[in-house]
Amino acid sequence: MRFIARFAQELQDHFEIIDVFDSKIEKTPIDKDNPEIESIAQAYPAAVWFERKMHDDFGIKILNTFDNRPLIHHERFPNIHPMRKEFTHKHIDPVPFKPYHYEVIEGDGIFQVGVGPIHAGIIEPGHFHFSQEGESILHLEVRHFYKYRGIEKIVERKDPKDAWHIVERISGNESIAYQLAYLDLLRQASKQGENENIQKYGSILLELERIAHHLVDLGFIPNDAGFGAALAYSSMLAEDTRRVLKTLTNHRFGFGAIRGVARKFDQNALHSFLNDLEKKMDFFEKWIIEIPSLWDRLDTTGKLSQKKALKYSTLGVVARASGIHIDRREVPFYKEHGFSIQTQESGDVAARFKVRLQEVKNSIQIIRNLLDFQEDEVVLNAFEDGEYFAFTESSLGEVMLYLKIKDQKIDRFFARDPSFINWQALHLMMPKNIIADFPLINKSCDLSYAGSDL
Repeated sequence: MRFIARFAQELQDHFEIIDVFDSKIEKTPIDKDNPEIESIAQAYPAAVWFERKMHDDFGIKILNTFDNRPLIHHERFPNIHPMRKEFTHKHIDPVPFKPYHYEVIEGDGIFQVGVGPIHAGIIEPGHFHFSQEGESILHLEVRHFYKYRGIEKIVERKDPKDAWHIVERISGNESIAYQLAYLDLLRQASKQGENENIQKYGSILLELERIAHHLVDLGFIPNDAGFGAALAYSSMLAEDTRRVLKTLTNHRFGFGAIRGVARKFDQNALHSFLNDLEKKMDFFEKWIIEIPSLWDRLDTTGKLSQKKALKYSTLGVVARASGIHIDRREVPFYKEHGFSIQTQESGDVAARFKVRLQEVKNSIQIIRNLLDFQEDEVVLNAFEDGEYFAFTESSLGEVMLYLKIKDQKIDRFFARDPSFINWQALHLMMPKNIIADFPLINKSCDLSYAGSDL
């Protein structure tokens, strides 16, 4: 049974814990005056961040956990819990500094190296704490949440339609995926059935988003191994893809593209782009495959075994590169339009590179097969009170959204980005690697900071 998410919500007279698995959803009521619940992290290690977040957000005590440190609360955050209904947006006075204790390995000849949260590149903030023996990495701890935005709280009591522009900005590289998942939530709440034209329109944009994101990674991975020419070439292709998205949606990242409407666009121009991209990808693959010094860096670096990938409930490219057949597109609609799951077995940087390469080629074929849609629209209104779940396969893996509507307003919104799970597995790829290879391993996963910093 695959673990997907664990989160809490406040009801009239109690808290409710919701555990989401691939085969079932469990709900557990707990006392509001003395909120506590047993940890499930021994069985599902990726649950530990969810449990630490529940404690910070709601003040729920996690029993028999192996990690009860704050996750979101920083060193000067007071003992308040912002996801409780009683909390309102206001100025928060800091408290005296309370040091955060990192998990480290100590001993003769072992030392600690901290990287971030401010980095040399133009990237989001994250801290990486290494225990080192010479050049060799013994242990890594990831610490994020420096730009926590409070998105789940911001959308409370909003009309569901008024949250579109917030949800689509959770993670820029996954904007289309989040919009499609949110559309599915509102479609369910409006008691609307699936609309094939809108499904095709959205899937075209989703695959273009996947292509754009994968192309960036296909350049940065070789770049971090010292082969900058690959980055120059793939950046050109990624830019071309972003320009196509701009032409189709009026925004390079597709903001505002998914609103329950399918719009026609110039199919000849899109066919021409796809044909050109396919030829350039063929050249790129033949070129890159014949550079032995590059593959010497990628092969066996940052390995994640299938057993560990399954234990940590990993998603997306990270999981598929370790031989796990998991992809939310494995449904009849996608299979009818050319989708085939791309996997590798070795679980290293090379495997994650190859999965992305093959997925770009498969996405090109999928888009070609989806172009026969018609203009259409689904009416989203009169949202019925209730609870709704939606899932979409972003370029990084499975996005999960939960929406509870009460009195036609948002009562609880929860988003689980694939990176929130995959970040927790990153440390498993470090032992037997040198610290100079950390940027290469990290980029091969290319996880979202924003997707965690909700």
